[in-house]
Amino acid sequence: MRNAMNYKMICRIIAPLLIIEAGFLLPAIGIGIHYGETNAVEAIFYSQSLMILLACILYLFSKQALPGFRAKEGLVTTGMTWIIMSMLGCLPFYISREIPHYIDALFEVVSGFTTTGSSILTRVESMSRCLLYWRSFTHWLGGMGVLVFLLAVLPLTHGYEGFTIHILRAESPGPSVGKIVPRMKETAVILYVIYIGLTILDIVFLCFAHMPLFDAVCIAFGTAGTGGFGVLNHSMADYTASAQTVTTIFMLLFGVNFTVFYMLFLGKLKMVFRDEELRVYLFIIFLSILGVAWNIRGLYSSFREILHQASFSVATIISTSGFAIADFDQWPSFAKTILLCLMVCGACAGSTGGGIKVARLLLLGKSLRRSIHLNMHPSEVRCVRFNENAVDEKTIRNVAAYLSAYLAIVVISFLFLSLDGFSLETNLSAVLATINNIGPGFAMVGPSGNFSLFSDLSKLVMIFDMLAGRLEIFPILILFGRSTWRK
Repeated sequence: MRNAMNYKMICRIIAPLLIIEAGFLLPAIGIGIHYGETNAVEAIFYSQSLMILLACILYLFSKQALPGFRAKEGLVTTGMTWIIMSMLGCLPFYISREIPHYIDALFEVVSGFTTTGSSILTRVESMSRCLLYWRSFTHWLGGMGVLVFLLAVLPLTHGYEGFTIHILRAESPGPSVGKIVPRMKETAVILYVIYIGLTILDIVFLCFAHMPLFDAVCIAFGTAGTGGFGVLNHSMADYTASAQTVTTIFMLLFGVNFTVFYMLFLGKLKMVFRDEELRVYLFIIFLSILGVAWNIRGLYSSFREILHQASFSVATIISTSGFAIADFDQWPSFAKTILLCLMVCGACAGSTGGGIKVARLLLLGKSLRRSIHLNMHPSEVRCVRFNENAVDEKTIRNVAAYLSAYLAIVVISFLFLSLDGFSLETNLSAVLATINNIGPGFAMVGPSGNFSLFSDLSKLVMIFDMLAGRLEIFPILILFGRSTWRK
């Protein structure tokens, strides 16, 4: 029985992804040529060359790869892919000197790929158009997952046994992987069809709302990936109210499990209405908007403006998008507390949103209720049910393990960031904003601030947090385990 890590098979999977990454930079080159951004175009070309060169080296190394792919390889492949793609994806910013410090460039791209939206940039509008496009496109690519994209577009031949389920499980957000159709490849294709369709629809509506086409494309990428990178210093504040409303609606839509959209497409409305996570997600949104609107009623002159501000802010935080139309850091404490809770909660499992996920919180609540009941009735057998189906104990244990790892990372990261000497509110919200893939926090990292003043060590810690948050922690943690690499 083979126990050693199948390094060659891992390299065989990473190689085409680097080619794909290089290919995705081609539209940025076209935009750069159109706007005469020679320096940025050259930087993109050099970056593409390095990606293709590394892909060729990995391919040659993996020519004699042994067949077979286990869960361990799936986790390692996912973690390594995201790290390598980020390290190469930041090169256009670094080589062009538009972000002259490599750690800053890496932070920005990791924030993009993980759909976090936290930024070190102080003047977004000074960046070239082609790199602004690439910056926003990383949101779109990372939203659904780069490996899921590979699964959707490439034919997987002999040697990839076990690849699909292990990769989809490692990269998909939520307590468990749900299959839309029996074949995983078909599931990936359907997910991307829905994803692309909603993105195009968002672009169309934004254009109708009088947003320039370039801005609409970039904002739609950020909305679809629930990322939040804008092309203006004031994020969404300078656009029309109708464009902000469109973005509010689509942020909430992209926070919904994509299985729901597939069920809607099939006309299975009963299954949609019975979905527990969707009902709780909508209920949380409704209560949060009411609470925020009530608390900020004295800051705005009309009910319409109050509702608009509350709805947008709740949508951007619970979907973990990170766009802003107001500095909510200046709002009363109750409204800020609601937003802080939404940061931790996050969107639905199987969406492009971050956070702990509504499904996990539901399972934790139901598991707690069962424990209380069994303490009163020890002889009774009682299972946790979700959407009328029994949840296996392994899933419950995985949720508990995830929460333990999540809390440990938050505490340790908070301690590291405290070394920089900033306020408690700044440090804690920065950690929560990055591990939950939110974008803005409070105080120094609020909607009107950024992450540029943190030390390199703190930025590296937050890079780890962003990757851990997007990949559900374990694909990143496993890379630091000695047993992972042991022969």
